[in-house]
Amino acid sequence: MLAPSGDQFEIAAGGYRAVVTESGAALRELSYAGRALVDGFDVDEVSRGGRGQLLAPWPNRLGDGRFTFGGRELSLPLSEHERRNASHGLVRWAAWTLEEHTAHSVSLTYRLMARSGWPWTLDLHVLHDLSADGLTVTLTATNMSAEPAPYAAGAHPYLRVGDGPVDDLELTLPASTRYLVDDRMLPVGTEPVDGGELDFRVSRPVRGTVLDTTFTDLERDESGQATTSLRDPSTGQGVSLWVDPAWTHLQVYSADDAGATARRSLAVEPMTAPPDALRSGTDLVTLAAAGEPGDEHSASWGLRALD
Repeated sequence: MLAPSGDQFEIAAGGYRAVVTESGAALRELSYAGRALVDGFDVDEVSRGGRGQLLAPWPNRLGDGRFTFGGRELSLPLSEHERRNASHGLVRWAAWTLEEHTAHSVSLTYRLMARSGWPWTLDLHVLHDLSADGLTVTLTATNMSAEPAPYAAGAHPYLRVGDGPVDDLELTLPASTRYLVDDRMLPVGTEPVDGGELDFRVSRPVRGTVLDTTFTDLERDESGQATTSLRDPSTGQGVSLWVDPAWTHLQVYSADDAGATARRSLAVEPMTAPPDALRSGTDLVTLAAAGEPGDEHSASWGLRALD
């Protein structure tokens, strides 16, 4: 009998263990020394709330599913009907193909074929690799079409420290700007977080803060990485998520509407562009036509345990 998320690819190294699924190339499990670092889903379940999924060729929301590119007006199916949005791309439920599976890594591929509303073919490749330094995920998109294609990407891990709730955990979020949104969760502007409820640049408890917010202007180290951390101050244990310079935005979500698992974990979602980027063009990548310089885009992010 096949699991709802398809084949399961287990990898391990340096005290870490992960499981990646055929469906959506999703990160179903990640643990270190036996403790969960992500809030995933069971083998007999499907992903809920985007847990562990990859988001391409756009992350987050696209208002009305409509956008214009290369002089063409295009329309994609709505997946968030109550808000009239097309959400989280086209590959999160796709069956990805195994390329290579070793003891510590797994690489999967998916060819996103041209279709109504998306007239480009993209080859996607994702590598999940474990080492003593944790998990590194590298997502690469290659344009196979004869004309330039728009592209953005995201990932949807839920960071977990213990059994929750997240209220007493300390969050460090290196972002100085937040997006303002309308009732459809589409951007209408930005504002600095300076000293406000959403300023977590200095570590402090989450407490009752409700988060479903896009952040940008990320503070980075000398290597260009920006790191978000969630830690239990009583034990010192936690988990951190780092992103390379390709990821310009983070969506942080406390899952207050998730029923029994509400506020058990904190989704910290790397995004190469903000919501509605296919319409606004903000940080949207244009992949050159196949075979030309710039026809490929690669971005890495990762997770590691804190002790």
